[in-house]
Amino acid sequence: MAKRSSLSIRIVEGKNLPAKDITGSSDPYCIVKVDNEPVIRTATVWKTLCPFWGEEYQVHLPPAFHAVAFYVMDEDALSRDDVIGKVCLTRDTLAAHPKGFSGWAHLTEVDPDEEVQGEIHLRLEVVPGPRARRLLRCSVLEARDLAPKDRNGASDPFVRVRYSGRTQETSIVKKSRYPRWNEMFEFELEEGAAEALCVEAWDWDLVSRNDFLGKVVFNVQKLCSAQKEEGWFRLQPDQSKNRRGEGNLGSLQLEVRLRDETVLPSGCYQPLVQLLCREVKLGTQGPGQLIALIEETTSTECRQDVATNLLKLFLGQGLAKDFLDLLFQLELGRTSEANTLFRSNSLASKSMESFLKVAGMRYLHGVLGPIIDKVFEEKKYVELDPSKVEVKDVGCSGLHRPQTEAEVLEQSAQTLRAHLAALLSALSRSVRACPAVVRATFRQLFRRVRERFPSAQHENVPFIAVTSFLCLRFVSPAIMAPKLFHLRERHADARTSRTLLLLAKAVQNVGNMDTPASRAKEAWMEPLQPTVRQGVAQLKDFITKLVDIEEKEELGLQRALSLQAPPVKEGPLFIHRTKGKGPLMSSFKKLHFSLTTEALSFAKTPNSKKSTLIKPANIRAAEKVEEKSFGSSNVMQLIYEDDAGKPQTVYLQCRCVNELNQWLSALRKVSIGNPGLLGSYHPGVFRGDKWSCCHQKDKSDLGCDKTRSRVTLQEWNDPLDHDLEAQLIYRHLLGVEPALREKHRELSAGIEAGSVLTGPGGAPEDPLAQLLQVLRDLQEAHRSSPASSPPSEPSCLLELQT
Repeated sequence: MAKRSSLSIRIVEGKNLPAKDITGSSDPYCIVKVDNEPVIRTATVWKTLCPFWGEEYQVHLPPAFHAVAFYVMDEDALSRDDVIGKVCLTRDTLAAHPKGFSGWAHLTEVDPDEEVQGEIHLRLEVVPGPRARRLLRCSVLEARDLAPKDRNGASDPFVRVRYSGRTQETSIVKKSRYPRWNEMFEFELEEGAAEALCVEAWDWDLVSRNDFLGKVVFNVQKLCSAQKEEGWFRLQPDQSKNRRGEGNLGSLQLEVRLRDETVLPSGCYQPLVQLLCREVKLGTQGPGQLIALIEETTSTECRQDVATNLLKLFLGQGLAKDFLDLLFQLELGRTSEANTLFRSNSLASKSMESFLKVAGMRYLHGVLGPIIDKVFEEKKYVELDPSKVEVKDVGCSGLHRPQTEAEVLEQSAQTLRAHLAALLSALSRSVRACPAVVRATFRQLFRRVRERFPSAQHENVPFIAVTSFLCLRFVSPAIMAPKLFHLRERHADARTSRTLLLLAKAVQNVGNMDTPASRAKEAWMEPLQPTVRQGVAQLKDFITKLVDIEEKEELGLQRALSLQAPPVKEGPLFIHRTKGKGPLMSSFKKLHFSLTTEALSFAKTPNSKKSTLIKPANIRAAEKVEEKSFGSSNVMQLIYEDDAGKPQTVYLQCRCVNELNQWLSALRKVSIGNPGLLGSYHPGVFRGDKWSCCHQKDKSDLGCDKTRSRVTLQEWNDPLDHDLEAQLIYRHLLGVEPALREKHRELSAGIEAGSVLTGPGGAPEDPLAQLLQVLRDLQEAHRSSPASSPPSEPSCLLELQT
């Protein structure tokens, strides 16, 4: 049994931000911190006070996290980035509203005295003193993860202990965020005294005033009752000052949802999984049609989550193709007009979207990546709509002669025709590169639609059914928003965005098989028609080859793929290794790394021979390194055991904070089940005769900070977690249980009237009754589990209003 916590985060947009640059604008981006640990950085949106990001993330966290904060920053090329403001949401606030926050939140000013982090280790005792008096003894042992207040990325911390008008201070530990003091202070206790004991951490500064690092306040009366207390205490901000006004810092639109799940042992979910799998195997011939009932009782706002959870569950059972085939049949059964097929947000449409992202993302990157890269590199001004042409943006086509509008339109058409032709050519060559399970699913879709609409007038309908998913719901969205599909690290600027939008429109026209309706929408797209018409023929030929896959070939391709461990993460990293016993030098060598469930490998280039560096089974921790250790940011350390069982550490540098978090997340996922994972580590390096973080001289010291092995980012290529998906489906079904019970009453009335539900062998069978019983059993299992209360479907959504 395990408790899982995750945050679903969507950073939508900002508005009315203050200007931070001399141009009267800003270059805003967002940093998301969980308990002051940066986990997400959005792309920068240049030269705007009303940025749109539209970025979505899911972060898996330990259940004990305290708060999530959103910092809006202004990027500066030559100086430190400016802080515009922040929005902070505590865990308790999110837990009180299970459907999450959605809306606009005012940005508040960032107060240095409130920007505290870390914990302090204290031992508090009430002991006998002289003359029958009692003493309050406070032992200040150590602290960890203190805020870096100095330019060197560290602090010079000391602790101030105050009680009953007396103040005592520890010694100063220079250049450390992980100080150890082991100093003791005693105060005389007065009978009936109501004063509190205050322990404050400060950063010492020689010239300027000391910086506040946080404090902990204790109730002395309760301490007298307990006599002794020891532990790690979270440092709190100083909220004694009057808060300054919010000012005009603008607002941030967010959607944030906390999900706490108690995942039961696998055996508890087997009845639910087996029941759903049996329904999928029986297809439309099943007696209860549970999948159809689930779709009927699922609201539009929940449909995407339910579709994704069901799809992942059936992927894990090897039934994804059968599940989607059943959904195709259900939708075709209720569709009478061919032109409305798969156009709604049905469970079939949502499940297919999720399926293509889970199974086809690497394929998409291979086909679309080079075209997107070329568009970004060229940065040409492209416009086909005469009402939007801006000649001044183009420059000159000849010596001192500005281009005419006609020349701009013709050059734009040539550029788009070239991009579209390149994309269609890449797609035509990609049949063998398409995953076998995707090809087999499209084959089923093609056959089902052709069976439903067999007449000659509907000749193109099976092709349009395939392109409605492949082009309209997968390729086109990726062209318009390459950052959201991990095709680019940054959002496109306005000029590139327009080029991508026009290219996506052209792909949609090809996907619609160049129907008169699609041509009539925007007549100014006419210059692309020759390429579009040629593209339709290419696309039909591609789809014909794509769906021409037999069962034997499908199994062969799947077997071949199963022998190759798919990469969990790959890309360039900079490696540093310790040479000899001398001091570490800050020299990093660039190599191409690839991580699978079997090995972390490296090579000089992506296509050269790989050498294994570490086996994931030997990983003991994957953590960040303090910036001051190498004088470089975005460095991580991988602690592992070599073949002789000795602990080793390798240091790897990433290009940016997002890449750092993605690599850490991937490394933690492939090693999450390893025995012997470390609970603590050193965020610094052992230089000379001591650790740079806590100044301890024992190289084998256990560590001065706790590891964060459970902090990971969810990706589409994550390993499947069958129990979690089953738990999420259970939670949803429990929320719609009243509707299912009502449906069962209707079906029972039908049985009494003379219709009998029978199974494949002719025996009476009621899958819906079985499902309701399974839900009751799971509910009872949750009630009896020590760490859980039964989940309930929330009834309201908390709105953050301006």
